[in-house]
Amino acid sequence: MRDIEIIIVLLAVITALAQVTDKVKIPYPILLVLAGIAIGLIPGLPHVELSPEVVFLIFLPPLLYSAAWYTSWPDFKAAKRPITLLAIGCVLFTTTAVAVVAHYFIPGFSWPVAFVLGAIISPPDAVAATSATKGLGVPRRVITVLEGESLVNDATGLIAFRYAVAAVTTGQFILWEASLQFVWVAVVGVLIGLLIGWVVVWVHKITPNNPIVDTSLTLLTPFISYLIAEELHVSGVLAVVTTGLFITVRSSEIFSHQSRMQAVAVWNSIIFLLNGVVFTLIGLQLPSIVEGISQYSWGTLIGYGAIISLAVIVGRLIWVYPGAYFPRLLSWKVRQQEPETNIKLVSIVAWTGMRGVVSLAAALSLPLTIDGTTPFPERNLILFLTFCVILSTLVLQGLSLPFLVRWLGIKPDGSAHTEELDARMKIATAAITYIEENFSYGVVTDEVLAQIKTKYEIRISRLMKQKGTKAKPRIDEEQIIQFHSLQHELINIERTLVIGLRKEGKISDEVLRRLEYELDLEEARVVLEKDAS
Repeated sequence: MRDIEIIIVLLAVITALAQVTDKVKIPYPILLVLAGIAIGLIPGLPHVELSPEVVFLIFLPPLLYSAAWYTSWPDFKAAKRPITLLAIGCVLFTTTAVAVVAHYFIPGFSWPVAFVLGAIISPPDAVAATSATKGLGVPRRVITVLEGESLVNDATGLIAFRYAVAAVTTGQFILWEASLQFVWVAVVGVLIGLLIGWVVVWVHKITPNNPIVDTSLTLLTPFISYLIAEELHVSGVLAVVTTGLFITVRSSEIFSHQSRMQAVAVWNSIIFLLNGVVFTLIGLQLPSIVEGISQYSWGTLIGYGAIISLAVIVGRLIWVYPGAYFPRLLSWKVRQQEPETNIKLVSIVAWTGMRGVVSLAAALSLPLTIDGTTPFPERNLILFLTFCVILSTLVLQGLSLPFLVRWLGIKPDGSAHTEELDARMKIATAAITYIEENFSYGVVTDEVLAQIKTKYEIRISRLMKQKGTKAKPRIDEEQIIQFHSLQHELINIERTLVIGLRKEGKISDEVLRRLEYELDLEEARVVLEKDAS
């Protein structure tokens, strides 16, 4: 019963803090971690343990799936080179850099143990990166790179972590064998994700549109993908991400407007609560972690934490700047296909490397012993250093990022807004053209045509910053039926055109989702009005 009480209290705290976040202008994950620390330090409260199995199975799949769902596949594909360099190259480089620093500056850290620490804290967190950049006006390509990196790098870090732990427990590590196994785990994980995605899309297509069933299936999908991949001993993280990217591209075709609206509402609520619980639990771990390292003085612990945190931050800076410029210098193809490198935007990517729950869960999953009797070397200190890196990167980098954006003078590129205006104008103009070509010869009454055309003419006028038309006259019951039928048909025309614009690459997924959501709302309103009449 105590566990249920703790969860209810946490949910209440999370909901209350959400009301404060917008006013204090602090990224949500930072506020939650600090609140967790404050709660954990209250005398007399029981310690809350964060089980790594719970994080990897309950929290990680839906969080990754949601992040993948809102990631644009075309944008992801266009930025695959920087994403790959960060998600694989930077993670492995940071792992090595932290291992070197830990081995030479912290007594008792052998090379295998140092690499365990490096693998744990090398991947940045997807939720923290998205929350930190939200509302800062950072260009879309930067957001795509950061989100894409955060989706893939967990797999790199966890695979490296697995082999580092094996090196500690067995005393053996063969680089070429580990490299081949790395490729196998990653490739098969992606293939499983594609297979699960294809099956889920097929199931949605052959089954009747039922919002409750469709939403339930979307909730089960990430867990199915993760469990199957992990059962086959390949990357469950990459399987979930791949499934999410595969399905989101086809979501406009397989979901009805009711299913989309319900699924979005349900997922937004669930992800809000999962993120809140996860980051609060990170803060609550501090008392338990501190109890296990009582043999060290606070001065020593803070010094070690500062050294490792500095290695993580500086290691990313060292990797990102050369990684942004060297490929352009060495490859004519990169110079032709990718936009010019902007040092200001590179600086944002370099500074946005907050760590989160995956790192802490990996540290907590360290075995207690090596052979059943010998304690795992420096396990408690690794836990503390992981917490220090999470806290320092979240607070230092997360809080300073808005100031860095303003200092660099970075402003929104406005591309999404321009795309949206152009798409709205094309949709409204196409709807009027369709009306004039198909309904101007006695198919429907002139009054209904006037009603329908007025709506689109008003929309065009607003887009052109002109005055709207006067109020529409009332129509009788028969005309109302014609009005609803014609509205429903035109909504389908608009939806087809929007999807076509996205397939042609003329609008982004962000614009597609915004327009599609409006069409869903409009279709729901028309259906309700038709039923009411």
